[in-house]
Amino acid sequence: MSDREPPRRRVPRPVRPERPARPARPVGRRGPAGPGARPARRPAPPRSAAPRVIRLGSPRPRLRMIGLALTLVLIAFVVRLFQVQAVDASTYAAKAQQNRYVGYTLAAERGGITDRDGVALATSVDAYTITADPTLFTREQLKVDDGPEQAAALLAPILGTDQNSIVKKLRPADKKLRYVVLAYRQTPQVWKQIKDLKTTLATKAGTDPDTANVLAGVLAVPTSKRVYPNGDLAAGILGWVDAEGKGGGGVEQQLNGLLAGKDGKIRYAQSGGRQVPTVGSTETPAVPGSDVELTIDRDIQWAAQKAITDQVKASKADRGYVIVQDTRTGEVLAMADAPGFDPNDLSKASGVNMGNAAVQDAYEPGSTAKIMSMAAVLQEGVATPQTHVVVPNRLHRGDRLFKDDIDHATWYLTLNGVLAKSSNIGTILATGQLGKTQRQANQVLYSYLRKFGLGSYTGLDFPGETKGILAAPGDWSTSQQYTIPFGQGVSLTAMQAASVYSTIANGGVRVEPTLVRGTKGPDGGFTPAAKPQQTRVVSAKTAKTLAQMLESVVDDEEGTGTKARIPGYRVAGKTGTANRVDPATGKYKGYTSSFAGFAPADRPRITVYCAIQNATEGSYFGGQICGPVYKQVMEFALKSLQVPPTGAKAAKLPVTYKP
Repeated sequence: MSDREPPRRRVPRPVRPERPARPARPVGRRGPAGPGARPARRPAPPRSAAPRVIRLGSPRPRLRMIGLALTLVLIAFVVRLFQVQAVDASTYAAKAQQNRYVGYTLAAERGGITDRDGVALATSVDAYTITADPTLFTREQLKVDDGPEQAAALLAPILGTDQNSIVKKLRPADKKLRYVVLAYRQTPQVWKQIKDLKTTLATKAGTDPDTANVLAGVLAVPTSKRVYPNGDLAAGILGWVDAEGKGGGGVEQQLNGLLAGKDGKIRYAQSGGRQVPTVGSTETPAVPGSDVELTIDRDIQWAAQKAITDQVKASKADRGYVIVQDTRTGEVLAMADAPGFDPNDLSKASGVNMGNAAVQDAYEPGSTAKIMSMAAVLQEGVATPQTHVVVPNRLHRGDRLFKDDIDHATWYLTLNGVLAKSSNIGTILATGQLGKTQRQANQVLYSYLRKFGLGSYTGLDFPGETKGILAAPGDWSTSQQYTIPFGQGVSLTAMQAASVYSTIANGGVRVEPTLVRGTKGPDGGFTPAAKPQQTRVVSAKTAKTLAQMLESVVDDEEGTGTKARIPGYRVAGKTGTANRVDPATGKYKGYTSSFAGFAPADRPRITVYCAIQNATEGSYFGGQICGPVYKQVMEFALKSLQVPPTGAKAAKLPVTYKP
C-alpha cells in the first residue's frame, strides 16, 4: 500500500431549496428605475418562513460571584485555623488532654487486725467502687432523654441505693463533671451483675437502633472491703470502717494511719468510658497498710462477751461490761460490752451501742472502790487486818446519816471484816484515821486514788475514752468526804476499775493497760509496741495483805462474794452495789452492780472485772449477778491459759471479834 494519505471523501453540501423568482418590480410614480433611482422596498418574508435564534447569557459574572464566595469561606477557615493552632493552641490542647485522660485513686489495701495468736479479727477482701461518667448519660450520647432515670432504675436494686440519689449523681449541676461515685466497696458479685446488664444492653443496642445502652457510662474501680469474720465479737474494741474506707471507731480509728497505708494514683486515656490500651498510662502504686496484732485472746473474748450478754438479758439491764487483764503485763485479754453491734452491718446498729462503753462510760463504782481506801489505810500504817472496828447501825457525819446496805445491830468487825462484809460505816471510820483532821485524811486518800489511776486516762489512748470524775479534795462537799471512801461521789470507767485490782495483784505496781502487742509492716517485719509505763502505788507487803483480805470476801461464809468461788483455786474479789446516776435525768435511779477480783489469789495471773448498769429483773446486788459472771469468765480464762492451782491454803483472816 502507498504511504500517501487516502483521498478525502467529499461530503456533499446540503441542497438548498431554490428561491422563488423575484417578481418584476412594478413601475411606480417615479418612473422606471434608473441609475439614480431609489431601490424599491423588499416585501418582508412571512414569520413562519425562518426559526427564531435564542442567545445564552455570559457565565463570567456568575463564576466571579462563586469564586468570591469560596474565597471568603477559605479566608474564614484560615483565620479560624490560625486562631486554634496558633493563638489558642495551648488552651485547646489542655481541654483535649482533660477530656481524653481520666485519673482515679488506687486504694491501698488496709492492714488486718488479729488477736494475740494471729487469729483474724478484721480483714479486707476484694471489692469494687462503682463509679460513672455523667457526660455519657446525656441525650447526645444515648439519644434518649431519660438515660439517667433508666440507669438508676436498673442500678438501685443492685446497689441497694435510693433511685433518686443515683439520678442526681448522673445528672449533676456541673455538666463537665466526668467522675461520680455511685456506691463504695461493693462485692465482686455486685459488679458482675452490673457487667452482665451492660453486656445485655450492648447486645440489644447493636441489633435494635431504638435501644440505648444506658449503663455504658458505669465503671468500677478495684478496691477492698472490710470484713469482720467473727461478727460482733470484740466490736467495741475493733470499731468499724466507714464508706470512704476510714476508721470510724475503736482500733480502726485509733490506728487508722497505720492500717490504711498510702493510696496510689493512676491516669489513663479513655474513649467512651473505656481505657485505650494503646496509649500509655501513668501509675503510682499503693502502699499496703500495716497489720496490727492485739493483746486480745479471741477465745477469752468470746467467753466474756457471751457471759455478759446473757446476764444483761436475764437482768433486763441497760448495759454491762467485762474486762479480763493479765496482771503481770497489763495486757487486756478481753474487753466485752453488751449490748453490742455487728460492724459488718452498721445499718442495724444502734448509735448508743457503737462505742466501747468499758472505757467511755464513767459511773460511781460503789464498794469495789473500797480496796483503794483499805490500801491507803494499810500503807499509811494506821491499821492492820486485825484492827477492831465497831460498826453501829447508823453513823452521823457532816450533814448526813450513813448506813450499810442492810440494817444490823452493832457489828464488831476487824478491818478485814469491814472489807468482807462491805461495810460503808466501817470504811468511813477506817479512812478517818488517815489524818489528824478530816481535811488531812481527804488529802491522803486523794493521793492514793490518783496513784491508782483515777481521774486520769488509762494509757490506752482509745477513741472516746474518759478519765472519769475525781474532784480535788478542796472541792469535796461535806457528804463527799465520807462517800468517796466507799465509792460514791467519784466516777471511773470499767478499765480503770480493772487496773486497780491488777495493781494489787501485781504486787502493788501499776502497769498501764495495753491493747496492742505490735504491728507488722508491708515488708513483713514485726515492730513490738512500746513497753507500758509502770508505777509503784503500794508496797508488795501491803498488796499481799490486801489480796488475803479480798479472799475473805469470797471464801468466808460472811463474805458478800461467795458466788464467785472457783473449785480448786484461791480467789480474791470484791462486790459492789452503787446508786446509779441516770444519764438522761442526772439523778440517782437504779444501781450499778459490780464484781472485781483476781486469781489465783496467792500467785495472781488474771484479773476479771464485771459491771452491770440498771438491772431491773431479779437481784441487783453485785455479788448476786456479777459474781457468777466473774466465776464463768475466770474459770474459762484459767483453763484457756492453762494456769494451775497453787495448792496452798488460804490465810483465813478473821472477820469478826468478840468485844
